Amino acid sequence: MHPNRRRLLQIAAAATAAPRGGAAQAGPHSAEFLLTVFLRHDESKTLDEINAHLRKTGYYEKFPPAGIEVVSWYVMMGVGQVVTLRLPPNRLREVNRVLEQTAWGGFRTEFYPTYDYKPIAAAERKRAL
Repeated sequence: MHPNRRRLLQIAAAATAAPRGGAAQAGPHSAEFLLTVFLRHDESKTLDEINAHLRKTGYYEKFPPAGIEVVSWYVMMGVGQVVTLRLPPNRLREVNRVLEQTAWGGFRTEFYPTYDYKPIAAAERKRAL
């Protein structure tokens, strides 16, 4: 099993075991986690061809699934789109299936469990100064 996939499963399992409540903050003790999805452009197709495929498969209507929070959604020039979602572990399969059914053919997908390092880095920097 790929190490990223193994780590994602560990995070999802830990979040499932975590108590409900306080889910607004994704972390080791919350019922939700962050998932970053890389949607890498299929460079064998033009942007118009990719968008036509996405419209045909219903991507724009189905992704992200209703009730899944979009934390950020950026276009990375030369790469594609990078979307960070906040979701409960029991909806991970749903997100995966929507992308398999709609995005494949326009994008190559990669999934990464994610956490917010910004406050940690700020605290470390403050301590170092």
